[in-house]
Amino acid sequence: MQSYAECPQVLRDFLSYHESIKGQSRRTVSEYHLDLRMFLRFLTLMRRELPYNTPLDSIDIKWIDTAVLNTVTSSEIFDFLSYLTNDRQNREGPNDAGIAAASRARKLSAIKALYKYLTVSTKQISNNPVKDIEFPKIRRSLPKYLTLEESTALLKAVDGPNKNRDFAILMLFLNCGIRRSELVGLNLTDVYEDRIRVVGKGNKERVVFFADGCREAIDDYLAVRNGEKLPPEDKNALFISRDNRRISVRGVQKMVDKKLLQAGLDASRYSPHKLRHTAATLMLKNGVDTRALQEVLGHSNLNTTQIYTHLDNAALHEAAMANPIGRKTKEEIEE
Repeated sequence: MQSYAECPQVLRDFLSYHESIKGQSRRTVSEYHLDLRMFLRFLTLMRRELPYNTPLDSIDIKWIDTAVLNTVTSSEIFDFLSYLTNDRQNREGPNDAGIAAASRARKLSAIKALYKYLTVSTKQISNNPVKDIEFPKIRRSLPKYLTLEESTALLKAVDGPNKNRDFAILMLFLNCGIRRSELVGLNLTDVYEDRIRVVGKGNKERVVFFADGCREAIDDYLAVRNGEKLPPEDKNALFISRDNRRISVRGVQKMVDKKLLQAGLDASRYSPHKLRHTAATLMLKNGVDTRALQEVLGHSNLNTTQIYTHLDNAALHEAAMANPIGRKTKEEIEE
């Protein structure tokens, strides 16, 4: 378990609760840690009337306890959100209000989780200043994705000493739409005849099926996979690196970037996560139900999946044209 020595006890208890009891991923707990530490430093800045330009990293927050958190007001929460909006260090650029809003929403979500823990889960305090505060509106852009032709070109570009491994990785991304972390975490024992078992966000397990081409790609890779030099902790890893370890998220990223360039595609525009978008879009275009797609992608909220329903303008146009009433002219209707 990660050390949070600079945090007050109440925050350490909260983080430990989410990691050990709630089973949240390390990434989620780490984000809680960073966001709440920033909030508590800002609270200290205001409460102790420190100079406004005091670097937050220099502010000690160990003095904060449940009694202090029980006195926090909604106004102080709004002040923090305003600080995030106006502080230049927290802005990605003059035209990126959407990104700034997403950052504020994540930090507000962390504060809401902290107060839910204090007021509901452990009942240590009664005051919840964030209960009725709404999340900032986030400008959502449509996910970027490869066309079927571009996906095929990417697969054709695979070569080199790790050709079978890289081809299998790309096929899993494009066929199954799994996340990078899910792919990296795959073990030999997670692969079945026509499916894989993946562990997603919040350590939630799900089964994802794959097609024959993906099965063939995995088999070709397994036929040449050499795990003799792997350390004991990585013996069961499905995908291994040149250094004879479980392949890392960064290693996957570098491989995908390289193959994109070899295929003549813009590596700055696409990423492993964009391959996940590609899989989702291709499934939706070929008749997969939105709720089925939600299960495949491991989305806890259907709204997250439904963004893909806005991608295919051609399909939307075709649907409108298929409606017979829309094809009737005014004269035809009045006849």
